Amino acid sequence: MDWNVLWKAMVVVLLGTFLLRLSGRKTISEMTLAETVLMISIGTLLIEPVTSSSLWQTFLVGLALVFTLLILEYAQLKSNRLEKLITGKSKIIIEQGQIKEEELRKLHLTVDQLEMHLRQYNVTSIEDVEMATLEPSGQLGFTLKEHAQPATKGDIERLQQLLERISDVSIEKNREEEAHLFTEIKEKDGAKDTKDLFK
Repeated sequence: MDWNVLWKAMVVVLLGTFLLRLSGRKTISEMTLAETVLMISIGTLLIEPVTSSSLWQTFLVGLALVFTLLILEYAQLKSNRLEKLITGKSKIIIEQGQIKEEELRKLHLTVDQLEMHLRQYNVTSIEDVEMATLEPSGQLGFTLKEHAQPATKGDIERLQQLLERISDVSIEKNREEEAHLFTEIKEKDGAKDTKDLFK
């Protein structure tokens, strides 16, 4: 057995981890097209030195790939045009509860796939969606119509305060009516005190 291959494999894993760590922490689903190409390139590149003798050359090429990605990301921060060209833009696929089927066709996305993505976020009706976009990363972003939005903690606290006020008003009104009722009964029966009513 060639011990040199084992040493190269361990170095490749360490260098590969370093390169991937240097390029960022995104998951595959959050990566842009350029980042995905870079990751595939690094993966392909990293396996080569195990079978050949160019370990440091592979590391330098991988470093150049990561450096190129970092330059592209910096350039995208500085230029909206470049960002649109490299990363792309969000595409609106639902507007006011209506599916934009032409946009779905362009994106090679079926209505069933769209519904599946919405169900993952507990959205059961497309009519409840005010707007939905397919992001450049492939993620689905959406805003629900007001009647379909879940209650927030603030909404629940306001409702609780309103119910407490209504309850307080109701209790006070019942006391006033009760006092008025007993006053009327005392006047009719000629009782001096409420205790005299129950004799």
